[in-house]
Amino acid sequence: MVKPKLIGFDLDGTLAESKARVSAEMGELLSDLLSRMPVAIMSGGSWKQIETQLLPSLPLDTKLERLYLMPVSAGQCYVYRNQKWLPEYDHSFGPVEKEQIFQALTESLKEVGLDQIPDKIYGQQVEDRGAQITWSALGQQAPLEEKSKFDPDRRKRLPLRDALLKRLNNVNVAVNATTSVDITQKGITKAYGIRKLVELTGTPTSEMIYVGDALEEGGNDAVVIETGVRTHAVFGPKETAAFIETVLEDTKQPAVV
Repeated sequence: MVKPKLIGFDLDGTLAESKARVSAEMGELLSDLLSRMPVAIMSGGSWKQIETQLLPSLPLDTKLERLYLMPVSAGQCYVYRNQKWLPEYDHSFGPVEKEQIFQALTESLKEVGLDQIPDKIYGQQVEDRGAQITWSALGQQAPLEEKSKFDPDRRKRLPLRDALLKRLNNVNVAVNATTSVDITQKGITKAYGIRKLVELTGTPTSEMIYVGDALEEGGNDAVVIETGVRTHAVFGPKETAAFIETVLEDTKQPAVV
């Protein structure tokens, strides 16, 4: 494996189980990795979710200045400067755009037969994350066991994606790994996030690796492939931890003091 100079990670299903806190062990591995190179984390979740899901698991001596956090499918980017997290950019929808999206979502759900609210629902089905509108079939807080059974092959949600794209010209629609469909500004995807990392860090895609659990066609990580970045597919945090350990062993360079 060619030694990377920057690694990007998906969050849910890659660094942690869906919406679960990143383990202390994974936090240690990420901290070790950050002592050697910049790291980016791209998630369909909101900034608030990343704050609670990831940051508490990082050791106090972690080099946060090297960490790029990209919530809502890279629609936003936060960097650590002067002891606090600050937005590097933010592509949030405006009020009129949001109204159009909500209308299109209502019509599209009815068209594909997903408009009936389940007997048991866990939190909101539709969440406004600023730069991303997310529909989750079983609700935002559904347990992983239930989410995993809903649409493992994405066949239920792909027609919804297509129906939304018929009605909305200026958005991107991504189907994630469990029960959700994410709507962002047109051109704002994880591929956009990779290109922004080139701009922000000066690291070419040829020296990056992106790690995710949904790199197959239709998955919400697959779009990064168009950038030419190398990819590494995983199935859950254990495989990700093993990958990071291999990278750390292969680099074998002194940590930056």
